[in-house]
Amino acid sequence: MYQYDNYDQTIVNERVEQFRDQTRRFLAGELTEDEFRPLRLMNGLYIQRYAPMLRVAIPYGLLSSKQMRMLAHIAREYDKDYGHFSTRQNIQYNWLQLERVPDILADLASVEMHAIQTSGNCIRNVTSDHFAGIADDEIEDPRPYAEIIRQWSTFHPEFSFLPRKFKIAVNGAENDRAATQVHDIGVYLVKNEDGEVGFKVLVGGGQGRTPYIGAFIRDFLEKKHLLSYLEAIMRVYNRYGRRDNLFKARIKILVYALGPEKFACLVEEEWEKIKDSALVLDQAEIDRVKTYFTLPDYDPDADKDHGCEEKQKSDKAFRDWVRRNVKGHKAAGYRAVMISLKAPDVPPGDATDKQMDSIADLADQYSASEIVVTHDQNLVLPHVKQGDLYALWQALDKENLATPNIGLLTDMICCPGLDFCQLANAGSIPIAMQINQKFSDLDYLHDIGEIKVKMSGCMNACGHHHVGHIGILGVDKKGVEYYQLTLGGSAENDAAVGDRLGPAIEKEKVAETIGELLQVYVENRIEEERFLDTYRRIGIKPFKERVYATANNTKESNSRGVKAVASH
Repeated sequence: MYQYDNYDQTIVNERVEQFRDQTRRFLAGELTEDEFRPLRLMNGLYIQRYAPMLRVAIPYGLLSSKQMRMLAHIAREYDKDYGHFSTRQNIQYNWLQLERVPDILADLASVEMHAIQTSGNCIRNVTSDHFAGIADDEIEDPRPYAEIIRQWSTFHPEFSFLPRKFKIAVNGAENDRAATQVHDIGVYLVKNEDGEVGFKVLVGGGQGRTPYIGAFIRDFLEKKHLLSYLEAIMRVYNRYGRRDNLFKARIKILVYALGPEKFACLVEEEWEKIKDSALVLDQAEIDRVKTYFTLPDYDPDADKDHGCEEKQKSDKAFRDWVRRNVKGHKAAGYRAVMISLKAPDVPPGDATDKQMDSIADLADQYSASEIVVTHDQNLVLPHVKQGDLYALWQALDKENLATPNIGLLTDMICCPGLDFCQLANAGSIPIAMQINQKFSDLDYLHDIGEIKVKMSGCMNACGHHHVGHIGILGVDKKGVEYYQLTLGGSAENDAAVGDRLGPAIEKEKVAETIGELLQVYVENRIEEERFLDTYRRIGIKPFKERVYATANNTKESNSRGVKAVASH
């Protein structure tokens, strides 16, 4: 895990004191709202529907147990005893008092954390694979490169006021678990024909009002050129990106207006000017950063403990949890444990202060004091002995953190929606509750298998609805909440934007409609085929016909009933 040096700590401490004075001046009336707005956004502070919201950066999702305890403390001391883990591998606090935010930032600084560049038109938190460093399909650990990008981008003078916010993801494995193709820049570690490891680079991915899958503009980039090539991309975007229209300011609009080929040519031209500059990344610097991401000393005898297998034979609940929430590991006898923040009775992604404290304790006991935040709003304990799985499961179950639903229907991505966000058009959390209530049978969920539901309360797509197997978008129709469904999206290697099903569905019928979609899937699936595979094989027509035929039949039945009452 990266450790702050004196420069890092000094910068963060100074920023805390700057913002403390800025907040004091604003509250004293010495700064106007317009003057204070860019200052608070530079520090991750939004003004939401009911209270200020602070977004805290968790670079590439990696947390120590000490940092997790601080997040619990902040939830308890400054908020309403919980925090919300987001799709950017960050955490958000939704019920803060403005005058206390500088104290929160000071507390964060004491454990090498901050909220810098988690908002505003700058390069945001750099994200990565939540199994980085331990995945058996990994080409190379992407976290050192994510950290190098973080250091380069923080306070970069050219990129502090971009046309629009900017997001970068780095993936180091054969399987993309970082939604890399829907980022402004996506960086993949790859091997060329000579076996050398370098980067494949894409640009122009994104969601929101105009979703795009990113376009690859370079198939192989030497490691030493990583920063200069990224800088060239950013310069082209900063120069040509639109600033006259908020909705057309993202790099994806520029890339597809020019065409990926033309955009790539502009990048290459700019890169030629700077590729041999001070931005060259030498191997010594790469090796230095890598020293912060060494793996723990694994027990060489961990694979000899087979108690977990015996417990699964006698305990179905434990067996279900292992099946869904326990993943493979490159070290023999070790597993990665997914902590589900998707229990049926809580908003997806939320964790209480007590749960965070408990997770920190369990990380110390079972996972080398490390926790990782996933982009789909769960947590990972990355270094668990297989012999410890049963005891860990029991401990998580006591804290309502062991719902065996990872990758299933109720493992939903869900933004805060109308409950908190002033940009939202509709609620997301109530729909998640509606879905949980209807689909409460775990055996049914396990039979349905992998299906990724992603939900947003507005077109900003914080819930990644465009790339859900089933996407749900809240829309406002004359003050009434409706929900637009899409099918067939994916954020993985086979990335795709989902297809619109048809007219928006009434709020009360969202879960019922999903039930209709699942019925079509069950009737048409072949053997172990996933929902997404069945959809891509049979197309949207059977799903559309079932949903809207059912809706029309209901309307006709209601109409006949009204007529019968009238004639009677």
